[in-house]
Formats: sequence, structure tokens, C-alpha cells
Amino acid sequence: MIVIGLTGGIGSGKSTVSDRFVDLGAVLIDADRIVRELQEPGASVHADMVAHFGASILNEDATLNRQAVADLVFSNKEALRELNNIVHPPVNREIRRRIREHADTDHLLVLDIPLLIEGILAGGPPRYIVSGILVVDTRPEIAVQRLVEYRGFSEEDAQSRIAAQVPPDKRLELADFVIDNSVTFEELAPQIESAFAWAQTLPATEPTPEPDDAS
Repeated sequence: MIVIGLTGGIGSGKSTVSDRFVDLGAVLIDADRIVRELQEPGASVHADMVAHFGASILNEDATLNRQAVADLVFSNKEALRELNNIVHPPVNREIRRRIREHADTDHLLVLDIPLLIEGILAGGPPRYIVSGILVVDTRPEIAVQRLVEYRGFSEEDAQSRIAAQVPPDKRLELADFVIDNSVTFEELAPQIESAFAWAQTLPATEPTPEPDDAS
């Protein structure tokens, strides 16, 4: 198998790229989707979050009120650290488990990891072993426009979310391949084709071993 890390800032359009990779035959492992699965009522992460933060983070049907959670942690570093300590270890374990399922195949795996670069910059052992990093880059003003038009953010909130992330130049420094998604879809499509061809030339990836602390 070949594993690549796909990342980019909020509003960069990673989903458009990952969807096209799947159309071309890749297998997608989406960290955000796994988070949502583990936060469903009855799942362990859901129970741990409610036990720690209380029922105020729930909707009436017991599902997570994601906006309430976001509001709780966005400007509270300690609450964010506590949330990450609850969510990240089981999500990381599930990602590694899904990677191992493809260990003896010739599949191309795309790990859509929003905070991949942040994890690398933090140092320590890698959470996942990848053969290459694909960064989707977008001009900030376009990312803001997308967040406002398609995800219902206010312009101020969108700008704040973007400013809170790792600077784009840090992502680009660690990228092995960059897709510019500040363009039309017609201009984006051939870039995705080139990125897919690049990914297929990468060396095979060893499965990421479980760390001693299983984080």
C-alpha cells in the first residue's frame, strides 16, 4: 500500500480533492468522519465528552451540539486541550486500525487529516507513517468566502478560524505536492490528476505501529 497525508486549512477544499481521488480509485480515511462516528450517541467518545463537559453540549435528541462544543473550546485553551485528550487517542487508534486493513494490498490510501502539519510541528513520534504529504492551498479571502457561503460562518468567525490555524507557509514548507485550489474547478481538475499520478510513484508505506501509550 501507499499512504499519503492530505491536509489544508479550513475552507481550502480538501473534500473536493479527496472525492476525486476516490473516483480515481484511492481509498479515503477521513479523520473528521471518524470523529463524527465516534461522537455518535452510544459511542465511547460521546460518553466521555458528556461526562467531562456536561449535558449542555447535547441537542434534545442526545446528539452532540457541535456549535456548542466549538463555542466552548474556541477561545479556551484548557477546554480545547481537555477535548483533544478525550477525542484524539481513540480517533488515532481507529485510523491506524483502518490503515492496517490495507497493509498487504496495492491500494493508495488518502489520510484526510486537517491537523496533520500541526502534529508534525509539535514533534514526537509520528501518529501515522505516510509516503508523502499533499497540501491543498487556497488564498485566505477565498477560504473566507467559501466558509460564509457554504458553511454558514459569519465573515468575522471565518477569519478568526483561519487565523487560529498554522500559517500557510508552514504547510507549504512540509508539502511534497501542492494543489492550488484558489482556481475554478476546470483549472483544479488537471492538478488533481497530476497529484494522483505523483502519489502512485511513491514508495510503499509501512503500517504505523501502535505507540506505547496508544495515543
